[in-house]
Amino acid sequence: MKNIFIIAFASISFGACTNNTTENSKDTTSHTEAIAANTSNSGIKAVIDHYLHIKNALAQDNGKEAANGGKALADAFAIFDQSSLTTVQKKTYNDIVSDAKEHAEHIGMNADKIAHQREHFETLSKDLYDLVKIFPAQQVLYKDYCPVYNDGKGATWMSETKQIKNPYLGKKMPTCGKVKEEIK
Repeated sequence: MKNIFIIAFASISFGACTNNTTENSKDTTSHTEAIAANTSNSGIKAVIDHYLHIKNALAQDNGKEAANGGKALADAFAIFDQSSLTTVQKKTYNDIVSDAKEHAEHIGMNADKIAHQREHFETLSKDLYDLVKIFPAQQVLYKDYCPVYNDGKGATWMSETKQIKNPYLGKKMPTCGKVKEEIK
């Protein structure tokens, strides 16, 4: 009888330990997934922040500051943690990143050639727009359009404000453009 009691007690204790271990494992997995999600969210936030740095510098005709933003953006792409991305996000990110990084590097290497920086910013803006469309909203962004840039062909960019600050025409025509889309 005493042996049955010991076996029953051991079974219950072992079962409790096993369930507790499973719950702890689930908690650890959830915590790990949360850290990974925050890592990719902070990574995309850094990418957006550096893009906006470039945009704001170009709007002020400040090629040196745009170059600093370009270098920081290229670095942000280089260290971006893809481990928590979904398959679709990872594919889109990989399709975009090499081209976008190259444009960021060109902006970074040409502090004294603001027209050249703006040419690269035009394509970079298209790439970053595609990127922010697949990631959860980090902040409200606005897709703006300038009909005058590039001999009337126009160009788009993203902004953190509704107020137009044109990175293509800078101080020459700072408010040329309009909001085309709100990205949440």
